[in-house]
Amino acid sequence: MTDRFKVWVVTADMGYGHQRAVHPLKYIAEEKIITVGSDKSASKGEEKLWKRFLHVYEFMSRAKGFPVIGDYIFGMLDALLHIPSMYPVRDLSRPSFQVKLLKSNINKGLCLGMLNKTATKNIPIVTSFFASAIAADIKGDNEVYCIICDADINRVWVPESAEQSRIKYFAPCAKAARRLKAYGVTSERIFITGFPLPFELLGDNKLSVLKSNLGKRLYKLDPSKNFLNRHEKNVAHFLGEGTYTKPETEKLKITYTVGGAGAQMEIGGRIASSLKGKILSNQVKLVLVAGIRSDVKDYYLKIKNDITQDDDQIEIIYSESLDDYFNKFNKNLHDTDVLWTKPSELSFFSALGIPIIITSPIGSQEKFNAKWLYEIQAAMKQENPDYTDQWLFELLKGGRLAAAAWSGFLNARKMGSYKIIEVLENGKLDQNNSAVMR
Repeated sequence: MTDRFKVWVVTADMGYGHQRAVHPLKYIAEEKIITVGSDKSASKGEEKLWKRFLHVYEFMSRAKGFPVIGDYIFGMLDALLHIPSMYPVRDLSRPSFQVKLLKSNINKGLCLGMLNKTATKNIPIVTSFFASAIAADIKGDNEVYCIICDADINRVWVPESAEQSRIKYFAPCAKAARRLKAYGVTSERIFITGFPLPFELLGDNKLSVLKSNLGKRLYKLDPSKNFLNRHEKNVAHFLGEGTYTKPETEKLKITYTVGGAGAQMEIGGRIASSLKGKILSNQVKLVLVAGIRSDVKDYYLKIKNDITQDDDQIEIIYSESLDDYFNKFNKNLHDTDVLWTKPSELSFFSALGIPIIITSPIGSQEKFNAKWLYEIQAAMKQENPDYTDQWLFELLKGGRLAAAAWSGFLNARKMGSYKIIEVLENGKLDQNNSAVMR
């Protein structure tokens, strides 16, 4: 966190991914975070254009659960977001239909309010939304940085003429950086920083809070000491002596979260039903995350009230304010032991040493996020949620959840928020090959 400089921080109301990516940067935002299409600076025409696009996106995102026609409707969205196979390695810089469609919408006024606002002060623009990055690049006034929100991306993130573009990219992992190069982005405009994680979950640039949280989490995730018997010296080396400690409570805390479109919320109900016995006997605390969706909150309240009234047994995270929701969610993660989610931008939270249980991916980018999580051994695919009380506790007893937490901590980049500020402040990135401090 710093107050030595300010930048325009821009995002989009398109699920939580784009907004979560810029939330840690609110401390360096000029005035406030700008949300494309929904700020006072947007014209009525732009706001209407954006709302139409957003409603179609949300409808198609949730369509997979519809009977008969659901797969067909969702397939149209998936085709638009399709990411080609990385291999064979080839030149993918030719503009796609999506790139041309985006440019047409920019010419019609998409992002115009953001452009008018950022024109009032010539400071860098940092955005997590490809459209605002490309629109600002076309206008050509401000320096432009774009935060990549997934492990792999569609061609739409890069302008028509990639080599002539000025956009600099913050990549969450090496895989995303390789894809940017395939799309024609030059190496000097790609910074592999890691995804920007919340400062409050890191602690400082030595990761003091993260290490303390992880030491307590590993204790709870390894009741049979299967993991510790194999990795005790590694844990002491990377976390520090005395970090592996018994927490105040040994109750397992599981957090289940849905995305901004509210898809897959029924899985939370099935988890709660399966774990009812363990919840009521205080072996498990279940946190159901509704985000800012009142319909999801109401659904989870009914689930909760059928089981317990005790917030220490089932807790629901909800807020009408996005900023407040993110703050509540981040606070909850301090002592979360298992994060259960679709492989969205939350895949990168595996870097905090939290094992991920993956629901079915929604869209091409989430399939690649899941693939990345499996590659770094930080996640496991969910089994049948109706039998969570069986298979999840077999993983717990075998030390496999602890192993996944440890793999995420070692293999995923944790310093994204600090690295992004480093580049904005100094114009360059000092690479660190340490397994932890990167």
